[in-house]
Amino acid sequence: MLNPWVIGADLGGTKIELGLVDPENQVVARRRIATEAEKGPDHVVNGIAGSVGDLRAALPSGAKIAALAICSPGPLDHESGVLMDPPNLRGLHNTPLRQMLEDRLQMPVALEHDAKAAALGELNFGAGRGASSMVYIVVGTGVGAAIILDGNMVRGEHNFAGEVGHITIDRYGELCHCGSRGCAETFISGPSLAKRYRQAMENEGSAVDARPISGEFVSELAAQGDHLAETVMQAAGEALGLVVASLAMTVNVDLYVIGGSVVNAGDLLLEPARRTVPHYTFQSVGDNVRIVAAGLGGVGPVLGCAWLARQIDQEDLLQK
Repeated sequence: MLNPWVIGADLGGTKIELGLVDPENQVVARRRIATEAEKGPDHVVNGIAGSVGDLRAALPSGAKIAALAICSPGPLDHESGVLMDPPNLRGLHNTPLRQMLEDRLQMPVALEHDAKAAALGELNFGAGRGASSMVYIVVGTGVGAAIILDGNMVRGEHNFAGEVGHITIDRYGELCHCGSRGCAETFISGPSLAKRYRQAMENEGSAVDARPISGEFVSELAAQGDHLAETVMQAAGEALGLVVASLAMTVNVDLYVIGGSVVNAGDLLLEPARRTVPHYTFQSVGDNVRIVAAGLGGVGPVLGCAWLARQIDQEDLLQK
């Protein structure tokens, strides 16, 4: 049986990306709308429903959308389909999003964490294709991971598995927003790259750049040969390598796919990570570790959601 047409949706703090995915796993039409979570659940659901209506116009004659899956920052409960208390979606706390969308769209809906959805996209269609086990690490405003072992997502007892941004790199290091010190996130995340670059400029006595400084901007400066930016990126890459080494020694997975906005730095971030891993693992473990950039870019979560939508559609068909 051919794969059905489905929609994958990526709900973020500022925008919602939706993609219509055809039976050959191609995103054939996309829509982007503002999230506006502060306006409440009904407003968000209505916006998604309107975009689904727009995407239906791209269907070939006789085709229909079988299901939709949507991903969001956590915490969330993927089983009950409830958004719990995502910090960047304050207007949607304790929202039964899956049920609301099913009622509005009259189709099966799944809800998943955004990092896990991106991991499923990479595993099935991107850099992890053909692998049975993989760790996807997303590096952006924060740092998180999705761990897949033998094709199964590792969720933990309370669905919080993968908070690798809070592995301690330096127990006497900078204070993290989580309350701990020296977390990996204080080295690797976009805001931390920007903060460390500003600190480096001040320590050197350089005039602080008047332009807004972001993690992406720091990586661009490093690519242009800015020595302070290169130093910051190297420290970030080494911290990433420590995270990968810790995971490799814990879960014995070989493939680490790095995604998120900061990964645009490419080998400026990944090469220091690759060099670091062997120093913090058994040789028999470290020799097998591969660290690669995500292959799907921003469409990864949408394709991961499309894969999930097909799973619920198949389950629904089997129950009939």
